[in-house]
Order: sequence, then structure tokens, then C-alpha cells
Amino acid sequence: MISQISGKIKKRKDASLVVDVNGISYEVMIPQAVMNGVDKAKSEDGTITLMTYHYYQMDPSKAIPVLVGFLNEIEKEFFEQFITVSGIGPKAACRALALSISDIAAAIDKADMATLKTLPGIGEQKAREIIAKLQGKVGKFGLLQDRYTGESPKVKEDIKGEALGVLLQLQYKRGEAAEMIEKAIRRNPKVSNCEEILNEVYRGSRKP
Repeated sequence: MISQISGKIKKRKDASLVVDVNGISYEVMIPQAVMNGVDKAKSEDGTITLMTYHYYQMDPSKAIPVLVGFLNEIEKEFFEQFITVSGIGPKAACRALALSISDIAAAIDKADMATLKTLPGIGEQKAREIIAKLQGKVGKFGLLQDRYTGESPKVKEDIKGEALGVLLQLQYKRGEAAEMIEKAIRRNPKVSNCEEILNEVYRGSRKP
């Protein structure tokens, strides 16, 4: 099993990094909660060290080795606890961990269904299962200093206001529209204009 890799970031994708380790390139899946801290964690020459969770994705005819990367052992430990919830495998967990791990842990501890339901792929029933399985077990993860506010572009209030105006024209109530916008931004902190916010709102409305 590969438990750690160190090398230069050769390519950065939306949900993964390609890391060059002495001439051999590894693609490592990176949850958004971890990706937000990559720029701060890498050295000036682009070198980074990742703790890795190594598993095999089973296809009908073959087993594909997959690496999931983390900046420290605490993040990896939270991931390992998260996938103990029935029906959440490593692939689904990578997608779901879109907020900072400390925020997700706090939501679990407080039984905050509304926040958990903003996570990609997590509906009401799955949010209940996460709370039932992990509440009272994730306190230390809430202490992680992983809110990398300086790494993601902040959404300006005027852009949020523009998106709100569009939703009001579409006959949404003000409170409902404001909540939809905030959820969209939490799912994708990189949105930088009104159109991107509205696209994310639409994608969120199509999920169960």
C-alpha cells in the first residue's frame, strides 16, 4: 500500500493532482476540502507531500488502484471515519467533502442537517445516517485550522445581489433565493460571477 508520496505538482485538475515522483507521475484524487489548502502547503518549487489512502475501484473486469491525498494524517483519519457510513465509499466521500473538514465535523456534531445536505451527493436520508454514525466521534476534527479563506476567491456582495435579483424575477421568494445562493457558494467557493452562481444553484436544485 502507498501511504505517502512527495513530489512536484505536474498538473492540477478540478478533483486531482498529478504528482511527479522521481520521473514517475501519480494521479492523486483530492477532495475539495483538501484542495483548498494545497497552495499553502506546497513549497515554492511546487513540491508537496501527501498522506494517501490507497484503495481499489472494482470494475466488472478489473480492479483499478486509486490514491486519495491529504495534507496531514488528521484529514486522512476523518476521511476514513466518513467512509464507515453505510453507502459512502471513497469515491462518494471525495465528492462529498466540499466544505472544510472542520465545518463538516461541526455540522455532524450539531446534527446540522441543512449544512450536511449542501454536500454533493448527500441527501436528507444520507445526512441522517452520517449523524447517527459519527455524532460524538468527530469533535477533534472541528479543531482543524483548515478554513483557507485566503486561497479561494471571495464572492463579492454585488455579484450575490445580482444573482438574487435574477431569482426574484424568476418568482422565488427572497429568503428562499438567498438560501439557495449561499448553498451554491458553499458547494463551489470558486464561483466568481452571477452566471456561475446561477449555474451552481440550478445544479443543486436538480439533486435529490
